[in-house]
Amino acid sequence: MIHYIFKFLIPFLFGFTTCAIAQSAPMNVLFIAIDDLRPALASYGDPIAITPNIDRLAAQGTQFNRAYCQLAVCGPSRLSLLSGRRPDTIKVWDLNSHFRETFPDLVTLPQHFKNNGYYTRSIGKIYHGSGAPMKDPPSWSEEPLYDSGRGHEGRYASAENRAVVTLKRAATEGEDVPDSAFWDGIVCDAAEEELEMLKESQQPFFLGVGFRKPHLPFVAPKKYWDLYDRAGIPAPVTNTHPEGAPEFALRTWNEIEGYIDIPKELYEISPEKIQELHHGYYACVSYIDTLVGRLIDTLEALDLRDNTVVCFWSDHGFHLGEQGLWAKANNYELAARVPLIISTPGQKSKGDPTNALVELVDLYPTLTELCGLPLSPELEGISLKPLLDDPHREWKSAAFNQYPRDYTGIRHKKQGDVMGYAIRTDRYRYVKWHEWSSGKALAHELYDQTNDPNEMNNIAMNPEYSSLLTQLQDQLKAGWKGALPGN
Repeated sequence: MIHYIFKFLIPFLFGFTTCAIAQSAPMNVLFIAIDDLRPALASYGDPIAITPNIDRLAAQGTQFNRAYCQLAVCGPSRLSLLSGRRPDTIKVWDLNSHFRETFPDLVTLPQHFKNNGYYTRSIGKIYHGSGAPMKDPPSWSEEPLYDSGRGHEGRYASAENRAVVTLKRAATEGEDVPDSAFWDGIVCDAAEEELEMLKESQQPFFLGVGFRKPHLPFVAPKKYWDLYDRAGIPAPVTNTHPEGAPEFALRTWNEIEGYIDIPKELYEISPEKIQELHHGYYACVSYIDTLVGRLIDTLEALDLRDNTVVCFWSDHGFHLGEQGLWAKANNYELAARVPLIISTPGQKSKGDPTNALVELVDLYPTLTELCGLPLSPELEGISLKPLLDDPHREWKSAAFNQYPRDYTGIRHKKQGDVMGYAIRTDRYRYVKWHEWSSGKALAHELYDQTNDPNEMNNIAMNPEYSSLLTQLQDQLKAGWKGALPGN
């Protein structure tokens, strides 16, 4: 008993001076990360998605309708968010780099909580899911659970798929199995058990729970496939590349390629297969929705909901054939825009979504402020707390993302030979592609989100928009600080 009392009181007394002033007890954080989820959710207006649990979470907090990642591929996006810095600062642009190579002493978001007396735990995919970038021991109080999900037994259920040797087997599967047949169900089981133990310990916690679906392959238990009528799932709004877009912008990520039921040339994917893939994506989304609902139900059953901030986010969006593209790894809206929901006890406005332009790099200062911890001046985002109380207040004038390319090849290394920097304003998306070594501009893209929401017509070279192009170039050059409220 004495050991327990000291285990709790010491971090409370010495780690929560700021937080104790702001509130009677420290806030917990449930940090729910989703892989490859675009805003295919009913609360975001998707007419197909069946997502009652995430919709319920949105009704309990603030849904950010226009949230953007900083680089639309898993590792760099997550490392940017968790470090609170942008890709060029931490020098992470690919899947093989870690910010510790550049900033060995950087304090991550969960590490900041740990340093202030929190118990921090990672279950599932929080950092990148393979290689060195998935690990960051300073962030966690204990070794992460299920941070690597490449074991075949958790990826497929059918005997046919399990018999295939390669990692990529069928792109879809819908066997009649329980949720726990796959990694995400296993992660949810572990997270529920962890919450029960955290309730008993009474130590404030930062619990990261990372689900891998709807990442390919689109594998989910049959009951989630059965929620949808495939015949009612429409074809992609577009299936050709944007007119006038540069080659740099249109490369595939080589992700859906290689599955045994996908042709080598993506333009050969049949309309029926495209509909099947869309069906599988939605099945995976509903699978994740159920698991998220279980976590929220567990919080409520344990009486933790009233002192826990819930943050639900995706690392980037996803293309399902739109613009002739599949997966992520580009600068377009479908890859850069993500769902983001924050629900916190005591916020003044709940269930009222905001159209403010926000970025994933804003989550570090947001969660820090919500829990009363000190804010670092080195962070490259701003707290979203004011939007939780007033969702319609004036906010940023732009969000920023980027994506690199090598001159040749599908995937880049480090910063690549060419970098595309994108700025998303209230109405426009502008992308400048320039050579990394010289800074020479190579191509420009400009899309009018009002008249061309599917980004199919690059108007950058249209003389009618020359003054607007100059304005957006200046805004891009001014950077994220120039887009802050009041500037």
